[in-house]
Amino acid sequence: MSARTPHTPPPFRDPQLPFAKRIDDLLSRLTLDEKTAFLHQFAPAVERLGIAAFRTGQEALHGVAWMGPATVFPQAVGLGATWNTDLVRRVGEAVSKEVRAMRARDDRVGLNVWAPTVNLLRHPLWGRNEEGYSEDPKLTSAIATAYTRGLRGEHPTYWRTAPVLKHWLAHNNETGRDVTSSSVRPRVLHEYDLRAFRETVEAGAVAGVMPAYNLVNGRPNHVSPYLREQLRTWTDEDLLVCSDAGAPSNLVDSEHYFDTHEEATAASLLAGVDSFTDHGTDSSQITARVRGALEQGLLTEPDIDAAVRRQLSVRFRLGEFDPEYDPYALTTDFDTPAHQALAQEAAEQAVVLLKNSDGLLPLAPGTRLAVVGLLADECKGDWYSGTFLHRSTPLAGLSERFGAEHVQFAEGVDRILLKTSAGTFLRVPEADADDEVRGAEGALDPALLAGRTDLPPLTTDAMTGTEFSLVDWGEGVLTLRAPDGRYLSVAGDGLVRASADQPGGWVVQETFRLEPHENGHLLRHIGTGHPLSVAADGLEVAAGDGEIFEVVVVESGEDAVSEAASRADVVLVVAGNDPHINGRETEDRTTLALPAHQERLLRAARAANPNTVLALVSAYPYAVDHAEVPALLWTAHGGQAAGSALARILAGDVSPAGRLPQTWYADDSDLPDLLDYDVIGGRQTYLYFDGTPLFPFGHGLSYASFSYEGLTTRVEDGTLHVSFTVGNTGDVVADEVAQLYTRTVDPSVPRPRRELAAHRRVTLAPGEVTEIAFRVPMSAFAFWDVAQGRQRVAPGRYEILVGASSEDVRLAGTVDLDGEPSVPRPVMVGGLEAVDFDEQSDTEIVDRTKTSGDSVTPVPGRRGELVFRDGDFGNGATGITVEAAGEGTVELSLGDGPVLAVLTLSPGTAGPYDYTTVSAPVAVAAGVHDVRLGLRGPVRLARVAFSH
Repeated sequence: MSARTPHTPPPFRDPQLPFAKRIDDLLSRLTLDEKTAFLHQFAPAVERLGIAAFRTGQEALHGVAWMGPATVFPQAVGLGATWNTDLVRRVGEAVSKEVRAMRARDDRVGLNVWAPTVNLLRHPLWGRNEEGYSEDPKLTSAIATAYTRGLRGEHPTYWRTAPVLKHWLAHNNETGRDVTSSSVRPRVLHEYDLRAFRETVEAGAVAGVMPAYNLVNGRPNHVSPYLREQLRTWTDEDLLVCSDAGAPSNLVDSEHYFDTHEEATAASLLAGVDSFTDHGTDSSQITARVRGALEQGLLTEPDIDAAVRRQLSVRFRLGEFDPEYDPYALTTDFDTPAHQALAQEAAEQAVVLLKNSDGLLPLAPGTRLAVVGLLADECKGDWYSGTFLHRSTPLAGLSERFGAEHVQFAEGVDRILLKTSAGTFLRVPEADADDEVRGAEGALDPALLAGRTDLPPLTTDAMTGTEFSLVDWGEGVLTLRAPDGRYLSVAGDGLVRASADQPGGWVVQETFRLEPHENGHLLRHIGTGHPLSVAADGLEVAAGDGEIFEVVVVESGEDAVSEAASRADVVLVVAGNDPHINGRETEDRTTLALPAHQERLLRAARAANPNTVLALVSAYPYAVDHAEVPALLWTAHGGQAAGSALARILAGDVSPAGRLPQTWYADDSDLPDLLDYDVIGGRQTYLYFDGTPLFPFGHGLSYASFSYEGLTTRVEDGTLHVSFTVGNTGDVVADEVAQLYTRTVDPSVPRPRRELAAHRRVTLAPGEVTEIAFRVPMSAFAFWDVAQGRQRVAPGRYEILVGASSEDVRLAGTVDLDGEPSVPRPVMVGGLEAVDFDEQSDTEIVDRTKTSGDSVTPVPGRRGELVFRDGDFGNGATGITVEAAGEGTVELSLGDGPVLAVLTLSPGTAGPYDYTTVSAPVAVAAGVHDVRLGLRGPVRLARVAFSH
């Protein structure tokens, strides 16, 4: 009888081996079908190896989302407004702890978190403005790095969660987001859009990225060569690239970029996509496409291995294969007092005081306060909020802080009856049903949450009707709320019920329009596009003609606000947006203006009481006329503690110290087109905007005052050292955000008016002075030199500007940097890549091929022009050759001179990727000249060469 051989675990189970060797071993044991199955978001278990199922993607932008109750922190743009990296790191830490705690009781909760969003807030009308941190790449990367470090945890080997950055790349429009192309010139690409991603990835706490729905330079982000050429060169870590939901199918279905899904899937995987989020939990279509691509020779097994390796790398780092060594395995921190206090602290630090004339704020003790406005008694969540465990509204916070007897309330809604053409009134029947909150149970895909059908639909009554609260959120988008607080909503059966606790959902079912019709109004449901009609079963959406309603106003919101304001010492108007309406994912805003309903309420309050404070609670900036408003604050939707935080700021318990993370423009006319991604040529963001903003980037006031003194600068070992002191000259403890900007004094190419190089938020007691020191690397002064295809620091003088905002400069100095001088373009040697222009007009960048490279084409119907400065023609040129596709003409001129050559591409059957060369004689004198190329017709210019 022989002794039993002890079981030896396979190498992939050996925690003493490096992850790379363990992954090699595991890959060798997986079959091709098993590896293929891992490519879908919902990777199945491999029971024969004891490997559990795994899913990529857990939303965690400002708290755990979609999985039921969790701590809700301020929106991301609000976290950006704190300018506090330590705070944001602690928020990330709390969120990741709740992810771990929630997963322990619900294995649907994933550890691969899809957060943060590092898209720059280039354009304030972008519907997803709430998801980003700032318009500035430096501030964005600083806040994103802090959040990812909190999400990752501090253990050197194992990660608490694995953060994925969203949304790669140049993604700032919801209008046509899956079919529009962002034209991004190389300077904007390297100096702006890539920078926020790069600096966050290089900080070392990022597990991967998610490509965006849009195209960049004519090529979908899901087949972007930048994933390989840029992203994967920034770190030695295996980065996991997860597709956005449904985007792999878009490559064929909406973008028509590929003819077959097999081609599209193969191209995505070869470009660097490792996990395909498509068709929900059903992986069969993606795996079938991968198998088809393998059979057609579009993919090989090593291609599959590369993607699976990157996924396994993340799973190993999350401790999945070493539960006994995972330091985070027993995490139970959920809705703790510490997390509640942190949510309060974050909400307080996010409040920005924009204006405070005559010291109206803070409010004096005993102030009789009128709290009015559509958001006065609201605490709004957004698409990426968890379900609230706690909820504080401004009214509740102020009533608690000042005493309910000192606070009056008027919401400002119009209270109406809806009368039918038959003379009856709409009525909400009484019902005995459970109080239900949307999303409380959690859902992997909340877009699939159905409306309630357990409540009776609206009916009519000849004598009495229900008094509805009507709110116009702008652009004619209305909500109607019953007296019990429930919003009218349409369920899947088409019937209208008072059933929703808040407007929400992927397709909002709680919004309507009142459309003038004959002697009354049609009430049209926006979600279905149909008018409402009264049927035997109750009020329903109608396929045909709708009911004609008379709107009977029982109480005017403006009258109620005026009455409350007139009885108070101070009136607080709380205005802003509902994050699910008019500016959200899938929907851009059309204007910066405050909705007319809320403008009327503000005017009514101001007319009744000159001591009016306007508090804007919104996911984005507004252009508000504040000339007659003595005090103005802004905060993003502040999470569960929003109301109590605002109350403490208004009472002076906390001095406000939030700072604007993006420019607030004064008018829509200041804005570029939403699809103009050229921040340099379009003079966009505080970096280039030449106009006068309503409020500048970095602006924010305090209840204290601060002195700045003693600026010193020195350059040593390739680093600029800057130091100065900041002192609190006020009489309250307060935070100040010291900001350091740089500016090129005499640039040879367009450079930012000023550019954030560093910042620090400090807390100072009255009379306290602290020294602040920054170390700025020389790379902060670089720009992308299109002539050399790399970053370059230009020699010369640079201004060093220190102050309290981008426009409030308190200290200034200069430094002279050696740098590298510019050199003329060697056009006779290397020619000109069309995309490497210095200036352009009426052109857009398109894809040279489906895998890599750029070309330039004129905007349809216009003559495009490209300018290349300082071309060195040596002894002169006698010939020009263009490489181009399509048809049309390319015209060459030098400087402001006449056209020297016209090269024509004749109409033919060639496609947009069928390039040809066309040559012509030309006489270019020796020396250095500016080159101008005019483009006419649908020509796609790749490059130009000169010969002698």
